[in-house]
Amino acid sequence: MEFLFNTNVQFFILAYLVGGIPFGLLVAKQFAGVNVKDNGSKSIGATNVLRVVKETNPSLAKKLGAATLALDAFKGVFVLSIAYFIGLSEATLWGIAVLAVVGHCFSPYLNFEGGKGVATGMGVMMFMLPYETLIALVVWAIGAKVIRISSLSSLTALTALVIASFVLKPEMAHAPVIMIAFILFYKHIPNIIRIFSGEEKRVV
Repeated sequence: MEFLFNTNVQFFILAYLVGGIPFGLLVAKQFAGVNVKDNGSKSIGATNVLRVVKETNPSLAKKLGAATLALDAFKGVFVLSIAYFIGLSEATLWGIAVLAVVGHCFSPYLNFEGGKGVATGMGVMMFMLPYETLIALVVWAIGAKVIRISSLSSLTALTALVIASFVLKPEMAHAPVIMIAFILFYKHIPNIIRIFSGEEKRVV
């Protein structure tokens, strides 16, 4: 058990546990009295919070959706910021980033189920690769405006981020970026199937 006293290991565990906090589920239950795990796409992410709460309280839906997005993005950044402040290595920071996304997508508080990981992934990527993430956000904004399919916009932006990381930082080790992208694409498999079948819902 000595490995638990290793600072890197402690931060890896913290990243997973903090990343797993299901903020979407918590805010929707607390402020709207609904369980997003039982409604809509049953995801704990901002899009489902927006969609489910909108059915009963449209004015509150946008606020809770925005709060979920911000909290999910922040939870990975929170652990990364502490780790960066105390001087942990870049390799450790990337490990923290990956585990924060793993925590959100496979939450220990939800029997290892979770959200799609987009907001948490965006948060950690903004910390680690700010310019590449800004490019991805521009792509996402255009996609959200034109396509209005949340999952497709997110996956297009994610693809843009991965490509931008190879173009702008060819010298870096891209394994963590690819790992995060793989997790997000994996969690979106049902959405991808619905996109190809024309059944994926648009955000209105």
